[in-house]
Amino acid sequence: MLKHVVLVQMLSYLTAKETPLWFVDTHAGAGVYSIDSTFAQKKGEFKDGIGRLWVKGGGQSELPLALSEYLQQVRKMNPDGVLRHYPGSPQMALQMLREQDRLQLFELHTTESEVLQKQYANLKRRISVQPTDGFAGLKAVLPPASRRGLVLIDPSYEDKADYARVLDTMRDALQRFATGIYAVWYPQVQRPESKELPGQLQQLTAKGWLHATLKVMAPARDGLGLHGSGMFVFNPPWKLDAALEAVMPALVKLLGQDRHASYSLKSR
Repeated sequence: MLKHVVLVQMLSYLTAKETPLWFVDTHAGAGVYSIDSTFAQKKGEFKDGIGRLWVKGGGQSELPLALSEYLQQVRKMNPDGVLRHYPGSPQMALQMLREQDRLQLFELHTTESEVLQKQYANLKRRISVQPTDGFAGLKAVLPPASRRGLVLIDPSYEDKADYARVLDTMRDALQRFATGIYAVWYPQVQRPESKELPGQLQQLTAKGWLHATLKVMAPARDGLGLHGSGMFVFNPPWKLDAALEAVMPALVKLLGQDRHASYSLKSR
C-alpha cells in the first residue's frame, strides 16, 4: 500500500502538465491480481493491507486526501463495491495516464509476462511489455523521448543480489537521465542489505530525494518475514513530502499490527 499510495501521488502531479510522460516499471508483475481466488484467500495477505482500508474506508471524507485518491484507483477495479481485484502498479498507471503518455513494462517471469501481454494486447500503441530483465532493459529506454519520465524499481529482493543491482541500476540511470523521477521500493527485513540500502541510495545524488518508511509490526524473533517497507524517491515531485506527511500517521493507525508500528519521512 505504501508503494501505491506514493505512486498515485506522483502520477497525479505529473499528469497535471500536458507534456507526454513515460512510466517505466522494471518489475511489473501481473498487472492485476484476483483477491477472490482460492490462492489469495488462502494466503490472506490482502486482509492486513487493502482489506483493512476497504472495510474502514467507506466514509472517504474522513481519510487523508492521498489515501482517498489511492482508494479511488482500487475502486475503479471494483465498481460494484465488492473487493475482488487489486490493481498492481501497471494497472494503476494505466488508469491515471492519458492518451499521450506511454507505459514501458518489464517482467522476466514467463507466466506473469504472458499475462501482461494478453491483458494489454489491445493497447500496444500505449503499452510495451518486454519479457526481459528490467534492470538491464531500463538502460535501453533512458532518456525517454519526451524527457519526462517516472521509473518504478521494485524487485522482489528474494535474491539478495537485487540490492546491489538496484544500486548499479540507479547509478547508471542517473547518468543517462539525471532529471527523471525514480521510485525505489524495498522491504524492511532482518537483513543488513535492507538496512543499508537507503543510505547507499542517498550517496548516489546531490539533488533532491525523499525517503518514506512504514513499519507495521516488530521484527520477528526468528529474523524472518517482512515487518515494513520503504520508498526512496529521487527528484521527488513538488509537495510529495507534504502529501505523505498527512497520510503516513493514518497508514500507521490503519495497518499497524502492534505497538511497534511507526513511520519515518525524510527529504532533502
